Formats: sequence, structure tokens, C-alpha cells
Amino acid sequence: MRKIKSMVLCLMVLLLASCTTGRNKNIIHIGMVDGWAEGVAMTEVAKVIMEEKGYHVVIQRATPDMILASMNNGDTDLYMDVWLPLTHGSKVAKFPNIEELGTSYNHARNGLVVPDYVTIDGIEELKKHEKEFDRRIIGIEKGAGITRAVDQVIKDYSLDYKHVNSSTVAMITELQNAIKAKRWIVVAGWQPHWMFAKMKLKFLDDPKKTLGDAEQIKIFARGDFNIEQPELARFFSKVHFDESTMADLLSQMQGSQNKAITAKEWVRKHNDLVKGWL
Repeated sequence: MRKIKSMVLCLMVLLLASCTTGRNKNIIHIGMVDGWAEGVAMTEVAKVIMEEKGYHVVIQRATPDMILASMNNGDTDLYMDVWLPLTHGSKVAKFPNIEELGTSYNHARNGLVVPDYVTIDGIEELKKHEKEFDRRIIGIEKGAGITRAVDQVIKDYSLDYKHVNSSTVAMITELQNAIKAKRWIVVAGWQPHWMFAKMKLKFLDDPKKTLGDAEQIKIFARGDFNIEQPELARFFSKVHFDESTMADLLSQMQGSQNKAITAKEWVRKHNDLVKGWL
């Protein structure tokens, strides 16, 4: 009798543990930052592929800090837009319970960007043209890694400029309006991004390397994802875009009224590439 009671107790403990710590393995939560073109595009493509494999994908929209913290806590499964070593390096270091799955893009870059008609080529030249630029650098969200780097640029180059932060959408709108009026403007920009295909732009040289060199875009997951989802972990370790496929994807997604449908069509057209990931 005591043996039976002991077995029942053990079963109850196991059931309770499964209720409190178990998760539905067919539901995948992916973090995404709205307005970050490359992250949105890659996430939508991954969502299409996973849903075709029978998974239900939930996109969680938040800032990079919130997404990384949620992954560290085990509430978010994946984030496809981690820039290393500079942009998100200090952020990633804060969270011990996340792990890298793979590299989705190798040729990323941050920098200060101007229209091609602006007749300067380096950040140090901004000092001589404060009036033309209205002493402003147009940035994006305050929580972005590039925002912190641009703040450091102002210090390192002793610039008497204000770093104006709002959103990615607002930055691009202001850039487009300036180009239409042929005004001088300098913005916090990055590649890959569709704006380089739609507008004639150039990076300003950064001899102090405050904004870093080439960056890689990494895919990260919660710490136990590899154990619980080995098939998906293998898939994400293979997901990779070269410069031409990324440019094509961003071009297709830019201006799309339904990014989910556009991503589905892109996956269909690039079936051979996707097969190599699976």
C-alpha cells in the first residue's frame, strides 16, 4: 500500500512539473523589431517555412533589449536580428541563458549616411558643415545599438551636433524629404536596407572606427531551445542570405501591403535555397 501511495505521489509530482514547465513544442515565439527591414523580412520568411512544416508561429514585437530579456527568461524562443560584434555585443553579454544558432548575414554595416550629392566623405568633415546639416544627426529608436554608437561618435569626433532620436520610419521619411529638396542631411544608417536600392546614398568614412567594421547578423535562441527543438535548431543554423538574396528579399518586402503573402511568394521562388536550409 505504501509503495502504491509512493508511486501515485511521484506521478502527481511529474504531472505538476509538466504543467508548470512544459510548453507546446508546435508553438514558436519569435521576437521582431518593427521597422527594422532586414529583421522583419527574415522573420516573415522563417515564419512561412515553419508554418509549412506544421508549426504555429507567434511574432512578438518589442525592442531588442526586451526580446533578449524575454529569451533569457525562456518566454521567447528566437530572435533573428542580433548584430555582432559591436551593435548588440554589450546587450548579449548581459544574458547568460541565450545561445547563438547561426549567422544569417555576413556583410552588415552601421554608419553615418548622407545623400550622394553631399560633398563630404568623412565624419570628421561634419565639423566644417554644421550650418548645412543644421547641427543634427537624424537617428532611430533610443534603445537601438546604433543609437549608442552614434552618441559615441559625437564624443569621439568632438561634434557639436544633436542626435535626434525617434523611429526608423521617421528617419527614413526625413531622409526622403531632404533628398526631394536637395537638402543636406546625415542619418544613422545601416546595410542591409532597402533604402540603399531606392536612394543614392553613401557612408561617411569613420577613421576612428567608432561605428565598427563589418558586422554579422546572428540568430539567437533561448538556452534550452537546442535541446527541446533540435530539428528547428538545425534549420536555423543553416539559414543564410548572401548579398544578392538579401537585396532581393528587401526589395520585394519594401512597400508590400501584405508582408506574409510577399514572404510566401519569395519562399516559393527561392525553393532551391530554402531546401538547402531544411
